[in-house]
Amino acid sequence: MKAVQFSRFGGPEVLEIVELPAPVPQAGEVLVRVHAAGINFFEVLMRADRYAVTPQLPMFPGVEVAGIVEAVGEGVDAAFLGRRVAAPLFASQRPYGGYAEQVTISADLTVPLPDDVSFEAATALMVQGLTALHLLRQSPPEGRTVLVPAAAGGVGSLLVQLAKAKGAAKVIAAAGGAGKIELALSLGADAAVDYIGSDWPARVRALTGGEGADIIYDTVGGALTALSLQALAPGGELVFAALGRYGLEPSDLEAMIGRNQSLRGFALLPLLSPQVLRASLSELFQLAASDRLRVAIGGRFPLGQAGEAHRLLDERRSTGKVVLVP
Repeated sequence: MKAVQFSRFGGPEVLEIVELPAPVPQAGEVLVRVHAAGINFFEVLMRADRYAVTPQLPMFPGVEVAGIVEAVGEGVDAAFLGRRVAAPLFASQRPYGGYAEQVTISADLTVPLPDDVSFEAATALMVQGLTALHLLRQSPPEGRTVLVPAAAGGVGSLLVQLAKAKGAAKVIAAAGGAGKIELALSLGADAAVDYIGSDWPARVRALTGGEGADIIYDTVGGALTALSLQALAPGGELVFAALGRYGLEPSDLEAMIGRNQSLRGFALLPLLSPQVLRASLSELFQLAASDRLRVAIGGRFPLGQAGEAHRLLDERRSTGKVVLVP
């Protein structure tokens, strides 16, 4: 089968197609023919060795796929054959390797995919959908004004919709450029600011009567985090979910204390027992199947163009979910 790897760190050009033996499902596993593989920004960072953890080389990226079960291992019910499934590799013992034509995964970790949910949409609802859902469970938005940075991206586009559905008093989207602003507003944001330029926190405060947002869900990190504090209301909460991109100084934390603000960390994997994982994905799939959650797909690329897909994310030109379609 064909798969994508990188054997050195660098730009998108280090991603290359290789031929590997087709995987064989072991006891308790299924073999999934991949119809869509999701791309995440942390994989872009890994490829450039800019992530919190340096991967071993060669690295076979890809932590989420959706497809059809083509074979089963010992002890797995034959009823799995032909089933449309989501395969959250990130929760498995082999959490990588999704940029490929086939993968194996424990049958117990697969989640049935409704016919009304595309394979591409399923990839968007795994890492990014679960992140959005559990961010809101950790810090509920009901009755509060929330700010969603990167609101046209994979996580942000879902956060905007789910925050509205879960009772946020006002959802303010922050994104870069008119096209991304338009998308965020079309997804239900009450207002939006363009964060190209450093004055955007003042516009957030203007939209909130001078106060700022009660909750900021920061999935971007870096320099944006410190700027976000200028848009956070006294007593507000900054939820930080950008592992490896922490950019606050001790002086920022001292200033937060003086304003009675709180900083809350967010890491997805520790929240996901197998039961929670399956239940959460099923919830997201049902929302999408019933048109209560719109999944924005920002680009589809064949395996051989994985580098171009990464470049799209690297240059922050993407909206919604970017996927590979083997």
